[in-house]
Amino acid sequence: MNNFLMANKKLVLGITGGIAAYKAAELVRLLVKANIDVQVVMTEAACQFITPVTMQALSGKPVFIGMWDSSIANGMPHIELSREADAI
Repeated sequence: MNNFLMANKKLVLGITGGIAAYKAAELVRLLVKANIDVQVVMTEAACQFITPVTMQALSGKPVFIGMWDSSIANGMPHIELSREADAI
């Protein structure tokens, strides 16, 4: 999978509240294996189906749940993430 078009790219993966949210764990695992930098963003409802801790362990990055985060320069990760991503 090293020749995959998205290798060495940044992907923002949004997970929403629905029973299919559990499939995101396998998707993140495969994307990371393909050398894709995955940043997970979850809705509060998604957290009812799969935990942010699981997604953080698989992606190797903190998971964003809310729209506002004081640890980001402007406090708005949804804007910063969209600027850095190659795909959403």
